[in-house]
Amino acid sequence: MVRSCCRLALFASLLLAIPLGGCAPRQTGEAGKSLALWIQMDPEERARFVENLEAFKQRHPGVDITFVPYDTENRHPQFQAAAAGGGGPPIIFGPSDQVGPLSLTRLIKPLDETMPSGFFDRFVPQALDTLDGHLWAAPDQLGNHLVLCLNRDLVPEAPTTSAEFLAIAKQHTRPGKRNQPGTYGFAMNMTEPFWLMPFFAGFGGWVMDEQRLPTLDTPAMVKALAFLKDLKDRQGIMPRESDYQITETLFKEGKVPMIVNGPWSWSGYRKSGINLGVAPIFRMPDGQWARPMTASKGYSINANISAADLPLAIELITYLTSPEAGLRSALELGILPSPREAYSDSALASDPVMQASRSAYELGRRMPVVPEMRVIWDVMRTGMQEAMNGSKSPEQAARDMQAAAVQQIAGMRR
Repeated sequence: MVRSCCRLALFASLLLAIPLGGCAPRQTGEAGKSLALWIQMDPEERARFVENLEAFKQRHPGVDITFVPYDTENRHPQFQAAAAGGGGPPIIFGPSDQVGPLSLTRLIKPLDETMPSGFFDRFVPQALDTLDGHLWAAPDQLGNHLVLCLNRDLVPEAPTTSAEFLAIAKQHTRPGKRNQPGTYGFAMNMTEPFWLMPFFAGFGGWVMDEQRLPTLDTPAMVKALAFLKDLKDRQGIMPRESDYQITETLFKEGKVPMIVNGPWSWSGYRKSGINLGVAPIFRMPDGQWARPMTASKGYSINANISAADLPLAIELITYLTSPEAGLRSALELGILPSPREAYSDSALASDPVMQASRSAYELGRRMPVVPEMRVIWDVMRTGMQEAMNGSKSPEQAARDMQAAAVQQIAGMRR
């Protein structure tokens, strides 16, 4: 469950299909054709998607395309249930961790056998996830990674070490007056394990070994949990209760100068008037850079798609993952495109935020797309929350994460 797997639910209705109106058909063979997608996107990302769909429809009048927005936690089980029953939409879009469970149950098609020959040659290699010898998703973007976000009016230069970070954060931490909240030097979502990953990996840890067995009860996990808990409890530079929404509110109100978040949030910060800067998350106390978990987001094809719908699905996905579509609003949204050709764009190459994002991405480590990853997200979430609220020590939380993951993965494999 990548960050996008950890976001708050963005759309209340799971049943609202959003149609895009058609024009008079240009080609007789396309008149009356329709296609549906289920997508997991933030509002700004969805606006870009709609623009790309409209551009596609201008080339294919008479084709009716609808989509249903889902939050992360509902899209996966809803699709899995529908596809297992022989139904579901022809196309789904989401983070790459959908590949593991859906490919295991063969609910999506192997795209290396479905898309035209040479289709995947046009993407940067980092955007492609191979599992069991196949490619299961056509990437729309890569990254989906966490960085240090700065209000440059308050912090002009990003810290590169944990000591620099702590000194800056303490300068901006002030008590409130008359029972009003004060200002903090730092805030971060302390309830979801995707935010734990840069620190866990930065201390040298990782979620699983080559046999896909969990590796959570390690000194790196203990150090990461203890480091974050110390920022809250002993250093006092962040709110004692700090989740995604609290972090967003404080940053937008100018009450915190530094947070950890990803590209999906940058457009909203700029619209709030923040002079936004981004940078790789600082080095850990042992000198190693924080290493965010990275992933792609992309389109997969339902294994139940009809032979009549497949050609249109292939054509739509081909356009939605083209350089033209990838560059649309990429700078505004902070999206690192997946096509190689997009990186020859001069605006992309010269934008400081995009270059900082790419630097952070290159420090990161690819998220495994195997089915076991979902188990690991679930046990890490519980362990992280227990360590942060003090109900368990970092050592006990790490032990319990490992035990739960081993047990659940063994059950899954039976």
